[in-house]
Amino acid sequence: MRLSALPEMVNVVLAGMAGVEHVGAHLQDAASRLGIPLTFLNTEEAYEGNFVKRKFDWHFRGHLPTRLGWFSDRAITACQEGAAYLITTGLAPVERRALREIRKIGVTSANFLTDDPWSKSHRAPWFLKALPEYDIVFTPRRANIADLQAAGCRSVEYLPFAYAEDLHVPATRPATACDVFFAGGADSDRLPWIAALIRAGMDVGLYGGYWTGYGETRRCARGFVSPRQLNGLVAGARLCLCLVRKANRDGHAMRSFELAAMKACMLVERTAEHLCLFGTEGESVVYFTTTAEMLEKAHWLLSDPTERKRLAESAYRRITGGGQTYTDRLQHMLSKLNLKVLPRKLDTV
Repeated sequence: MRLSALPEMVNVVLAGMAGVEHVGAHLQDAASRLGIPLTFLNTEEAYEGNFVKRKFDWHFRGHLPTRLGWFSDRAITACQEGAAYLITTGLAPVERRALREIRKIGVTSANFLTDDPWSKSHRAPWFLKALPEYDIVFTPRRANIADLQAAGCRSVEYLPFAYAEDLHVPATRPATACDVFFAGGADSDRLPWIAALIRAGMDVGLYGGYWTGYGETRRCARGFVSPRQLNGLVAGARLCLCLVRKANRDGHAMRSFELAAMKACMLVERTAEHLCLFGTEGESVVYFTTTAEMLEKAHWLLSDPTERKRLAESAYRRITGGGQTYTDRLQHMLSKLNLKVLPRKLDTV
């Protein structure tokens, strides 16, 4: 169903994080691009308040937002003001009782579940109670589908991440050069990959948090950069490493789309979702499963600039050829919401 099948004036309430790098902000920009009237609720406001109380609520009350009730009431009020749909992203601070009230108003709701809510770092009992109240849950990880269905979610659909048209674009001027670029936090399962590249003598540029906490990676840590600076750094890198988060049970990541849209030559962790996204080995990217395979292919690509250019161009065409932007994702979600989803479970996705 195309967006043209929706009512002329679709009023949407969107709850998400406002930072330019977040899915919520990408969907907000997409609504503006489509000319859709939208009320944006910044979910970060639910975590404001007294420092000590915030820390206590987070660590001892199941990642509880200090102003969960206040934010939930804001969502109800926003939906009462003529909204047709509510879309939330991630572990949105909207309580079960609020979602039930929103349904009574006649507003259809969806959550784009950007993280694995069963992972140790994200698990929040209050959110797991709320999840089944959404009319549809979109998840970018296939590993969550069976869990969501078992949790009683009315409808579950796989919906990958995407790229933002105005943000994730090839740079006109390269920034700092390096052999291998990686942007993301220093998760423990990422450390062996990065350490192996450094030990092999490659110039690795690490951007993100906590890399200074490890002796092996400290000298390569280059701190945080603005999302608007990433394309210049990608353009300056000979290779860009694309890893998934094991703790999040990812099959792909936001960076999978973003790097390709920025025209990176990508060295990609082999997963079923990546193979579906980029095709077989050497079509658009080069895959690895083991450390030895990663190092072998990194050395080869670093010695062959012609192949690096071919792969970057191919991945760029594959991702930007249509249907992979956050505008496309918003259109899809709104079209599904317009079906007025009936209480049911999907056997297949």
